Amino acid sequence: QVQLVESGGGLVQPGGSLRLSCTTSGYSANAYTMNWYRQAPGKQRELVARIYSGGTSSYADFVKGRFTISRDDAKNTVYLQLNSLNPEDTAVYFCNALILGVHYWGQGTQVTVSS
Repeated sequence: QVQLVESGGGLVQPGGSLRLSCTTSGYSANAYTMNWYRQAPGKQRELVARIYSGGTSSYADFVKGRFTISRDDAKNTVYLQLNSLNPEDTAVYFCNALILGVHYWGQGTQVTVSS
């Protein structure tokens, strides 16, 4: 069974950093495109970053060079490094994969940026 489990969220000061992890099971994360989404209260869920099976990544415009998506194939884990965080980054961050036409989602991890 495919499972995605996020971790690493928390409370951070403006300008701070967090590293989110998405540990996968039931498949090889490096064989499919992996995505990070986020959703703030009252807002639509939006794509933050994605990494393709070949290792290429892409980012939403609001990232502005602050975030980095990566993966560790040995650990079957995808990461999202969040730097220079601001209060507008506060949201639940979700890991996502599209595998054989089916979307899979993690439970989400809360990121709160506040002074």
